[in-house]
Amino acid sequence: MIVVATADFEVYHGVVNELRERGTQFTTVEPDEELPERTSVVVTGADHADDFATVTTVVADPDHPRRAVDQALTAVRGNGGRTIIGVDPGRKPGIAVLAGEMVVAAFQVPLSDAVDVIQREADEATNPVVRVGDGARLQSAKLVNELEDVTVELVDETGTTPYLGTGSRGMGDVLAAANIARLEGEVIDSRDIEPTAGELQVIKDRSREQSEENRAIDEVLARRVAAGELTIDEALSEHRTDDDSDDTGTTDDGTDDTGTTDDATSKSSDADVDGD
Repeated sequence: MIVVATADFEVYHGVVNELRERGTQFTTVEPDEELPERTSVVVTGADHADDFATVTTVVADPDHPRRAVDQALTAVRGNGGRTIIGVDPGRKPGIAVLAGEMVVAAFQVPLSDAVDVIQREADEATNPVVRVGDGARLQSAKLVNELEDVTVELVDETGTTPYLGTGSRGMGDVLAAANIARLEGEVIDSRDIEPTAGELQVIKDRSREQSEENRAIDEVLARRVAAGELTIDEALSEHRTDDDSDDTGTTDDGTDDTGTTDDATSKSSDADVDGD
């Protein structure tokens, strides 16, 4: 059983609320009181970090109570303290954080925010591993290539998306991420993907949907988006800049910015020659 024993109000309030939200069985005592017989983990503040030598002790940071609760739950379940982060890649990846077999946190965020979320969860964990599904090739490659200082495994995600019944719309990616977290994969440092013509077309179509001018980016920019060098918004911005640069030169009908046509310039030159 988890016991919260602290005189620090912020630690007490944060940890107790986190435990209640998760439906976890726990009790509270004053730091100088005797611990209940069934105590397996004590969560306390920095002032009493060394007061509970006979049981596993988690020292909570008042600004990060969830981290302390994650550590306490991991200790209770005795899985050696490893955190596993499963990721179902896509435009809005599903992310599941497991302590042993228990899902302790779940997220679904835009791809542009996913690396920060995963990195934060990994940085706060003990001996973490990130398991990324091998579907959605371009998105999974972006995640794998941008994660730092954490073990990453690429997992065959075949069959990880469960059947979703009525009222469960939107849960599929997170549930798939939890299933991916439970599968061992191949440890990798990077993933290089050559985008197919179909994948590039999807990027172009998405850029047209997001463009205020209903215009698609070109293939060069689409490839940079596929490689993770640019977001679609950044690619559209570059596309507009290129178009603006083109507008300062000669127009399609041969008229430059001064209104003089190429033909007129040519005739003037011819006249000069005749005059000589």
